[in-house]
Amino acid sequence: MERIIRANYSEVIFTKLFIGIDLGTSAVKLSLVDEKGGIVKEVSREYPLYFPQPGWSEQDPDAWWAAVVDGMKELLRGADASCVAGIGCGGQMHGLVVLDENDAVIRRAILWNDGRTQKEVDYLNNVIGREKLSALTANIAFAGFTAPKILWMRANEPENFARIKKIMLPKDYINYRLTGVHCCDYSDASGMLLLDVQHKCWSKEMLEICGVSEAQMPALFESYEVVGCVKPEAAISLGFGPDVKVVAGAGDNAAAAVGTGVVGEGGCNISLGTSGTLFISSKSFGVDPNNALHAFAHADGGWHLMGCMLSAASCNKWLCREILQTRKYDEEQAAITDEMLGRNRVFFLPYLMGERSPINDVNARGTFVGMTLDTTRADLLQAVLEGVAFAIRDSFEVARSLGIDIPRSWICGGGAKSPLWRKIFANVLGIPLDMVKTEQGPGYGGAMLAMVGCGVFGSVQEAADALVELASTVEPDPEITARYEEQYQKFRRIYPALKELFPAIQ
Repeated sequence: MERIIRANYSEVIFTKLFIGIDLGTSAVKLSLVDEKGGIVKEVSREYPLYFPQPGWSEQDPDAWWAAVVDGMKELLRGADASCVAGIGCGGQMHGLVVLDENDAVIRRAILWNDGRTQKEVDYLNNVIGREKLSALTANIAFAGFTAPKILWMRANEPENFARIKKIMLPKDYINYRLTGVHCCDYSDASGMLLLDVQHKCWSKEMLEICGVSEAQMPALFESYEVVGCVKPEAAISLGFGPDVKVVAGAGDNAAAAVGTGVVGEGGCNISLGTSGTLFISSKSFGVDPNNALHAFAHADGGWHLMGCMLSAASCNKWLCREILQTRKYDEEQAAITDEMLGRNRVFFLPYLMGERSPINDVNARGTFVGMTLDTTRADLLQAVLEGVAFAIRDSFEVARSLGIDIPRSWICGGGAKSPLWRKIFANVLGIPLDMVKTEQGPGYGGAMLAMVGCGVFGSVQEAADALVELASTVEPDPEITARYEEQYQKFRRIYPALKELFPAIQ
C-alpha cells in the first residue's frame, strides 16, 4: 500500500528528506518526511506471522528486510533520493533476533507476544527473585521480554544457542542491514531484561544468568545518536547519496511518544496499536516498587514508566473479522450511541494473548461475561472497546498509586482513529485526550530522531516543540464518566474471580 500525501511532490525542491521506519508486527510502514516535518509520502508492506504452536509467535527477520527494501524503493519513486539525509527506525520491542558468525539469521525471531517462556519467567522471578531482577534491571520478568527467550533457547535449542554470535532486537536488524553496525538504543534495550536501565549499560550479572557475554550484545546508543551511514551497496541500490546517516532509533512505544511530543517531564501518551500502552515520560529515573509498570529509558535521553497490554486494537480486529465477519468497523460502531456508554451489561477481558501490565499472567484469556439471549453484536463490540479501555485504566490506577498526576494525555495508534473509542477512553479515564495533527506513530518519531541526529534540531525536545501540533481534543462528559466509574469497579472484580480457572482450561 502507498499513500502520496503531497500532490506533485516530485516537482517540489527539498533541501533535506528523512525516512521514518515503523517495523510493526504485521507490516512495515515507511514515511518520507521533509525538513519541516511534513509527510511527503507513505508506503507499507506486509510480511507473514507464524504460530508454530498455540501461544507461540515468530517472524523471519529477512522478510522484514525484504519488505523494507521493496517499500523504500516505492517510497522514493519520483523523489530525489539524493536529498535523503537520515533514517530513523521505531520497531516492535523484545523480539529475539540471533545471528551466527557470518551474521546469518539462525532461526526465526521469537516475538514480543510469544508466550512460550512461562517456565523461564517463573525461574527468573521466583528463583533469581523479583527484588534482584528489579535491582539489576529496574524490572521483573515478563513472558514477552528477551531474557526469558534466551533461556528458553538455551534449554530447548542448544545447538542453535551455541551458534549465537550476536543478539539483537527487530529494528536493530534493519539498522544492521543498512549500516553493518550491531547496535541498539537504550529504550529498546530496556525491554530485554538485560540492561541496567538506571546506569544505561549491560548488566553483567544478567548476561551471566542467561549464559551470554557482552561481546554477543550490540553496542548501545541514545536513540538520536548516529550509528553509521548507509552502506555503499545499499545506498547505490536505493539511489541514496553517499552520506545518509542512520540513527539508533527506538522501541515502538518510545518512538511513538516522540512523535506525539511526550518527552521531558510528566508527559503522557496512550497508544492503541496491536498492543496498548500507557506511557509516562520523566527526566529522572524511577521504578514502580511493585513492578506492575515497566521502568525503561526514553528516546529523548531520559526515562519513562509504561504499562503495556498485549491485545488492544487487535481485540477489535479479532471480533470484527473473525467473529462478526466484517471489516466495516465504522458501520459496526455507528450502532453504539452516547446513551449506551457506561450502561452495557456485557463485559470483556481483553486477554487474547495473556496479559502483561499490571497482572503479568500468560494464562489469562479473553472472556465475555454477562451475555443473555437479548445480547446484540453492538453489545459485544461495545464490551470489547470498553474492556480495552478498562485494562489501560488498570495501569493508569497503578500510576496514580505512585503519586503521579495525569491531568490529560495524548492518544495515538490505529485504534485512536475511532471517535467512539476515543470518547470511551476519555470517559473511562476521566481526562481530556489530545490528538496530534501528524499521527504517523513510531515512523514519524523515527524521522524526528533522524532530524536530531542530522543536526536539524539540537535535541528531541526541540524537535517535539517545533513539529508536534494539536489537532483535536476529546473532553470527558461528567455523566458518562460517572457511569463508567461504576462499570470499571465491576470490571476489576472479574479477573480475580477467574484467575485460578485460566490455567485449568489451557
